This record gives sequence, structure tokens and C-alpha cells, in this order.
Amino acid sequence: MTGLRRNRVSGAVMDETLAQAPASSPGLDLERLTPWIRTHVCPDVTSLSAELIEGGKSNLTYVVSTGVSSWILRRPPLGHVLATAHDMAREFRVMSALGGTDVPVPGTTAYCADTELLGAPFYLMELVVGTPYRHAAELEGLGSQRVCTISTGLVETLAALHRIEPGAVGLEDFGRPEGFVERQVSRWHQQFQASMSRELPAVDRLHEALARRVPLVSPAGIVHGDYRLDNVLFGADDRPTAVIDWEMATLGDPLTDLALLLLYRQMPEVVGKAAASDASSAEGFLGEDEILQVYAAGSDRDLSHLDFYVALAAFKLAGISEGIHYRHLQGQTVGDGFDTIGEVVAPLLELGLTKLQE
Repeated sequence: MTGLRRNRVSGAVMDETLAQAPASSPGLDLERLTPWIRTHVCPDVTSLSAELIEGGKSNLTYVVSTGVSSWILRRPPLGHVLATAHDMAREFRVMSALGGTDVPVPGTTAYCADTELLGAPFYLMELVVGTPYRHAAELEGLGSQRVCTISTGLVETLAALHRIEPGAVGLEDFGRPEGFVERQVSRWHQQFQASMSRELPAVDRLHEALARRVPLVSPAGIVHGDYRLDNVLFGADDRPTAVIDWEMATLGDPLTDLALLLLYRQMPEVVGKAAASDASSAEGFLGEDEILQVYAAGSDRDLSHLDFYVALAAFKLAGISEGIHYRHLQGQTVGDGFDTIGEVVAPLLELGLTKLQE
């Protein structure tokens, strides 16, 4: 599908006329990619152009075009990554499984496990027309009623995802839901240990507090892992056209998704100007209580332990941010916006500790 897509950093709309990328741009070798696309996707292709979509702070995302047809290409970041992160096959599989459900996802096109081509596995998917809002300024011009519609659709889509029975879409073996929350506490502590470049005493304090407070878990479901406003594309009718960025998807406790969404709602207040997105501060955006009301209307899950889940979300987001900060210091990231990511880590850790004391 060809069409328009909003650049995630600047908010400018790109049309389908894409600048020719050099044959060896970071993470994307068009000379190697062209014959693969000719064999597996489009036999008539003779040349490709490509554009890096700025803004993603983990997997690299490009628009790849023949001049007639266009796709999104996703591959892992360059340099230092955790061994279990950035699994292209899992991301491709979950979106393929969710096609045709109440959760809108891009159509999947082809997956490549051969690391000789681009240095890592990658896949192609449909280029979906839609806007991923990130900043309040992008929303404020729409008016409060449209902002309310957008944020309501965001929450309703999450509830729809959590209602899906994994076995009904062939994802019964997509993860290990037993002990999921305990593993999350351990995993993000390990993430810090693998990527920490400075002294952060609150890491161990929050880890220990979380480990002592693990509640009875919610029934297992499909977890997106990074559900937020700019990971959902919205159409001209202000309804979701696609949920994207499924790199952390698994089976587990869906309340971790809801808690992360609530945390993103709080981010402008928690970290101020260091927040990657301030969209939730736009007039008309659902407040925390309203988010919970909309979610509860589409779900029967017990929401009484959300403080723990928000604390865990803060630990997770702090760990992700520290990992990005580490890669930035090593010169292993591509794109803008990395120089301040380290500033959010300490406030997030403190927020997590506060939530566990409430």
C-alpha cells in the first residue's frame, strides 16, 4: 500500500516520493535487499529507494519503495542489544496472527532470517496510512472532542487485544504466562546490569521492593509490551488503523500493558521536558480515572493492584531508557533524540518506589 505517513520525530507528513537512500545506509544495504525482494515479494523490481523513519529508539524502521509499491521494513538496532530482545520473527508472527481480529495491525508480507543480507533478521509489512501522535501540539489543533475520541480508541483497542484468547489465533505457545510477572521483575533488573553506565542505587532498591510485592496475576493474555499513543496509527476518522511496534509482545499478564499506558499518561508530569511524548497533556485526552473506566467497560480484569503494575512499568521503562542511553554513549544508535534519554531514568525509578509505598 502506498500513501502518507507521519514522520515520528518532526510530525511532518511524508508523501510516497521517497529520497533515494545510499546503497549502504545504516542498517540497510539496498544492493543486497533488491534481489531478495525480487525473489520473495515483487519479481518485477529493478531498483529500490528507502527512507529511515526517525523516532524509534530500538528497532530500525524504513519505508522501502519500488516507485510503484511501498512497504515498511523492520530490523533490529545496530550494536549492543540484549540476546532476547528485538526478535523479528516474534513480531512478524504476532501481527500475522492478529490479522482479521478486532485489533488492527499492518498486513505482513515476508520475513527473512538470513543475517547475511542486512546483518540481522528483518521483515516487510504493509505501509498503513495513519498518524502516530506524539506531541500535544499535534493534538491541540484537532480540538478536545477529537482528542477524546483518539484517546478513547487507544484504550478500547487495548481492551480488545486483552480479550483475545491466544489459542484462538494460534498463539497458545507464544510465551510462558506462568511466572510472567516474576520474570519481568528479574528481566528488567538484568537489563540494568547489562546496560548500566553509571551509579543508580535506586535500581536495586526498586528491584527488591517489587520482588517482595508480586500480586496474584491476572489471567494470561496477549501482551503488546509497549502500548502507547505513538505506537498506534490513527485514520482521518480518529479511529485506530494499526497497532505497531510489537517487538516486546508475548503471553503474560495484560495488566502490564494497562499500567504502562497509565505511566505514559503521567510521563509529562514525572520527567517534564525529558518526556519523549507530551501528547497526554493535550486538552480532551482521557485522565487516568477515565482510562480505567473505558478499559473496565471492555474487560473484567481485577484492577485493584495497579500501583504494583505501574511501579513495574516504571522499572521497565527506566531499564529500556538506560539501555538506549548506553547505546547512545557507544555511538550505536541511529536517529535524533537520544542525548536526553538518560535523564528520565532516575525520576522513573523514584516514581516506582513511591507507587509501592502508596
